[in-house]
Amino acid sequence: MKFTALATSLLIASTDAFTPSPAGPTNSNIARPSSATENAASTNDASTTKDPLLIRAARGEEVERTPVWMMRQAGRHIKEYRDLVKKWPTFRERSEIPEVAVEVSLQPWRNYKTDGCILFSDILTPLPGMGVEFDITEKIGPVVEPMRDWDAVNKMHLIDPATAAPFTGEVLRTLREEVGPETAVLGFVGCPYTLATYLVEGKTSKEYLEIKKMAFNEPDLLHTLLKNLADSIAEYALYQIECGAQLIQIFDSWAGHLSARDYDTFAAPYQKIILNKIKDKYPDVPTVVYIKHSGALIERMAATGADVVSLDWTVDMAEGRARINAGRAAAGIEGPGGVQGNLDPAILFGSQETIKERAEEILRKAGPKGHVMNLGHGIEAATTEENAAFFIETCGVHIMMCDWETVRIQSDNERRSEAKQDFGYTEGMSME
Repeated sequence: MKFTALATSLLIASTDAFTPSPAGPTNSNIARPSSATENAASTNDASTTKDPLLIRAARGEEVERTPVWMMRQAGRHIKEYRDLVKKWPTFRERSEIPEVAVEVSLQPWRNYKTDGCILFSDILTPLPGMGVEFDITEKIGPVVEPMRDWDAVNKMHLIDPATAAPFTGEVLRTLREEVGPETAVLGFVGCPYTLATYLVEGKTSKEYLEIKKMAFNEPDLLHTLLKNLADSIAEYALYQIECGAQLIQIFDSWAGHLSARDYDTFAAPYQKIILNKIKDKYPDVPTVVYIKHSGALIERMAATGADVVSLDWTVDMAEGRARINAGRAAAGIEGPGGVQGNLDPAILFGSQETIKERAEEILRKAGPKGHVMNLGHGIEAATTEENAAFFIETCGVHIMMCDWETVRIQSDNERRSEAKQDFGYTEGMSME
């Protein structure tokens, strides 16, 4: 480990907090191919000069296997993290003290050997750099002084990320050193509409009535707030890339509560501001868009121009891929686009046979190209480390040796087989 002297002192001072739990999974228990095995298996085209597997998959390149990581993979389901919380009890301590944030980010990568190591942070982290203070309490979650008038919105200013969040840059730079060239370092930001829900509501909400009242009664005020957020979040995303992030995922988690018309008005335009600024300056950095409960919005998400659409678990993977392609085509965007996801996080509470069967079904339906395996939402805190490790292991050893046509034929044959059973099919009957 290449920690600073301060990090080393933290490790010594809190050995229990940073030492992997003997009961938890370790790398030796995971039967995934090692980096050396992957390089050997891919013969001529695998070299240390290539981009990480996950980055190549997100770009739609041919890959030796499907990469895998988990949203919220760093956090409460890991015993090491729960031990660490005893010494650093607030989320902002854990995410804004660089040495601590690095350790938390590395825990799932070290334990499971995921193909992506994501920055441990929060979507609200850049807000103070815009003139908006916040807190995160363990029981309530994010708390912000509600912003519901022009005076409050006009006090916002453009962020200077290096000044407002230097710890983010330090964490990303350290992660690039720690994980090596085979693993992708992932950055992320919250999208303007989702951030605005916290600023207008003042905390998490179930109905989001305050922001919707603003949208329908003072749309100009909301658009100004969203534009302020978009400009700053774009700068923060660029800063993450400049500090080492190799992919940026944008989260608009609560945009799934919008109608299609309101998504087109209050969410998508501001997602595009961020995505366009990233592509203008760093065209080779892949981007991913995620919205929870987004089944009605997939084509619209694809039309934003994000390289990858991350599906939640409510969407069939094969149908999701087709809808992504259709959305991109309708928007005049070349190429099929990538997909991420989408195992239901609750499946990780099932048997290992169920985890394997469901994960392999998704891998089969997604096909071997342009897919990053993940959950359909963040891993639940009560998930066992054993089952999390098994999920990663299952995906890591599932090497797809097929092409899209083979996947399509297999899928068609599966549907025909199911239909034969349902309708009492006998030889000689036509299924067409």
